[in-house]
Amino acid sequence: MRWRIVVGIVGVAVLSAAAWAQSPLTPGVDLSALDRQADPCTDFFQYACGTWNATHPIPADQSSWGRFNELAENNRRELRGILDGVEADRPGRTQVEREVGDFYAACMNTGEIDRLGDRPLRPELARIAAIHTRAELMAEVARLHREGVAVMFSFGARPDFKNSDMVIGAADQGGLGLPDRDYYTRTDPKSAALRQQYEAHVAQMFTLLGDAPAQARREAATVLSVETALAQASLERAARRDPNRVYHKMTAQQLERLTPALDWTSFFTEVGAPPVREINVAVPGFFTALQTAVTARPLADWKTYLRWHWVHAAAPYLSQPFVDANFAFYGKTLTGAPEQQARWKRCVRYTDEELGEALGQLYVARYFPPSSKARAEQMVQALERSLETDITDLPWMTEATKRQALVKLHAIVNKIGYPKKWRDYSSIRLSRTDFLGDVVRADAFEVHRRLSFIGKPPDKNEFGMTPPTVNAYYSPNRNEIVFPAGILQPPFFSAQAPDAANFGGMGVVIGHELTHGFDDEGRKFDAHGNLHDWWTEADAKAFDQRAQCLVDEYSGFSPVPGVHLNGRLTLGENTADNGGLRISYAALESVLGPQGMHRSIDGFTMAQLFFVAYGQIWCQNVRPQMARLEATVDPHSPGRFRVDGAVQNDPDFAAAFHCGPNTAMNRGPKACRVW
Repeated sequence: MRWRIVVGIVGVAVLSAAAWAQSPLTPGVDLSALDRQADPCTDFFQYACGTWNATHPIPADQSSWGRFNELAENNRRELRGILDGVEADRPGRTQVEREVGDFYAACMNTGEIDRLGDRPLRPELARIAAIHTRAELMAEVARLHREGVAVMFSFGARPDFKNSDMVIGAADQGGLGLPDRDYYTRTDPKSAALRQQYEAHVAQMFTLLGDAPAQARREAATVLSVETALAQASLERAARRDPNRVYHKMTAQQLERLTPALDWTSFFTEVGAPPVREINVAVPGFFTALQTAVTARPLADWKTYLRWHWVHAAAPYLSQPFVDANFAFYGKTLTGAPEQQARWKRCVRYTDEELGEALGQLYVARYFPPSSKARAEQMVQALERSLETDITDLPWMTEATKRQALVKLHAIVNKIGYPKKWRDYSSIRLSRTDFLGDVVRADAFEVHRRLSFIGKPPDKNEFGMTPPTVNAYYSPNRNEIVFPAGILQPPFFSAQAPDAANFGGMGVVIGHELTHGFDDEGRKFDAHGNLHDWWTEADAKAFDQRAQCLVDEYSGFSPVPGVHLNGRLTLGENTADNGGLRISYAALESVLGPQGMHRSIDGFTMAQLFFVAYGQIWCQNVRPQMARLEATVDPHSPGRFRVDGAVQNDPDFAAAFHCGPNTAMNRGPKACRVW
């Protein structure tokens, strides 16, 4: 419900193809996944993943299926084993075991959840019904924000873009029920049809609250009208990649003058924030439009809007009719998944979302030994050395900017596996018979925890992902890279895999995150995480010219007929994919030496295995509905284009597979390169 804010260079272990293929999660390279009929110089994704894709259909409860999903599913099974062991209310459980066990038990207690029906919703619905003034409206907006339901707009706390040692308030556009503003503004037939389906879904949820069908349809039309106005005032997703477009620091008094109808003084008090003296108003035009909407629209419209967002936020945690209706639109219609995930999978996910560092403690203790952390740290160091060499040798950058880039690189903070200090959830009241209440109280805890940093320095040890998460991230405002324990597993990394596989898998992931510090967004922040232009004018121009090459290349890719990628939206991730691939290959070459790169295993050189490992971490099948959704909202390119888009720019790939100058996977002099 809440607003959620994404090795020891060991000796080569020689494994046969049969040994690699025995495990369902193979260490880096699965030779049985290859399509040997495909030409790697024509379509490397098909070559690396063709047989895997053909033999791994998308499960009915998934909208896409790839190697990331396989690992996430494996981690879910491991987390289930942990939770099944602590679910029972028995003596001897530790505090952490009680917390996650009781939360999981409440989620799995579908009998009690179904018996309660919509009763858990009623107190909040009664408060919304009792609103008679704009002041009472804004008080309820603040209350919902306090419980993690970001209506009208989003509000939180984050480091000041230009003073990263201080956390300030952060107000931004938001308050939509569809995934992005474009869903409300596009006029093509598919978008219009989807809005009609959304409106029908909203009406269905109102009928589940007991409203007559005709009334529910009118209410749904009101919700769509309100949200459309918010969407039209919102900044496009690609434009938001420029941090200067979403940084407008104001005093609290200036914000009050900008939008007096929103009564920010009362909002800050009601939401439980410390005194807010400075606030980043990311999109001032959005709040100007919201001011107009709050004063011009009838109070009844806003009450209807709040009712919808409360039931929408609560639906996954309610009785089966609410769960099914929610999945029918947000699962089937939006992503194409025909079946809902098993209850235990959802309960594992909710426990990780709400009590992630409690569950993470148990996960790390069982599945992430200190030796894995040490190996990962050493691999990060190897990639940093490789990026240092890459920056030093760049032919297009002046020495002045190179010096600043190296200062930033050396200042990057590496966080591996899990935080140094675990979060304490003991103040949350958890009940084995009140699942929605548990979620709301956990969300309120997290909202309060984050807001409590306003006016203070940030917590430099904080992780933005839970330890079991199969993902990683770079934070430009903190100048840090974070790799949770969950991704430091096969097929991305394994102590039993050859160095070529580890560098092609986890090494590229590490290189990807490091490169984010120097992509079109990250490059605008300095070594301290401050928004500061440290580039010469000539170098900035040279960067933009090289970045435009990637924009043009990826804008030509089409994941589904009639839909192209937004090369501007995906620029940061595409820059990181291309840069990460290059610097990880160079790091492997520095470990094995030029001769070692030509040593063979099962007919493949180490150079070829590196690229196969990279290709195979992105093996993926995607439903058309999900592909369309991701093309609108996801800054990442689909797996196929992450592979083919990067390798066709890489001369080391062309050399490894002997791709001639006229082949699809060798752009030759037209190749894009930033880093």
